[in-house]
Amino acid sequence: MTAPMQVARRMTAADFLALPERQNATRLELVGGEVIVNEPTWLHMSTLHRLQLALGIWATVEDGRGAVSAAVDVGIDERNVFAPDLLWYARGRVPGRHDPAPYPVPDLAVEVRSPSTWAYDVGAKKTAYERHGLRELWLVDTMAEEVLAFRRSAPGPPDFDVSLELARGAMLSSPLLPGFALAVDQLFDG
Repeated sequence: MTAPMQVARRMTAADFLALPERQNATRLELVGGEVIVNEPTWLHMSTLHRLQLALGIWATVEDGRGAVSAAVDVGIDERNVFAPDLLWYARGRVPGRHDPAPYPVPDLAVEVRSPSTWAYDVGAKKTAYERHGLRELWLVDTMAEEVLAFRRSAPGPPDFDVSLELARGAMLSSPLLPGFALAVDQLFDG
């Protein structure tokens, strides 16, 4: 007689948020009920730093430009808790200083390529972000040195109906971020 096969149980968002291991591990996400560990490289982090600096400066030089944050838990649904590398909330949607995680879906989420998570970023996470109302997603591909931007042309479309491939020589901007522009080259130089 053979033993029954062990089947991995998919976690819920509540299970994930209650994991004691999360206290010591800062780069965990729940994707489709599975815990994913993000192991960013130097290239990932230096690219992220450049983008965070540019977006952070843009947001703070004028009132009403919302708020930028590095990775925090964003509740997508009962099987998904993402921690986008960078996120931006429009004015009026910024979580309160003492609001507990998980936070609502932001207006803009940015995922920078990591070997351990890129397949999720361009697949399951992009699909879930789109399904749950994210207004704009930037996928920063450090290998191809380009930014894939997905957005909704208006608040109504159920899907991202605009997609852009921004390579070196292009400017990264968004209708959500009036006055923000960053040369794609600046993300990858240095």
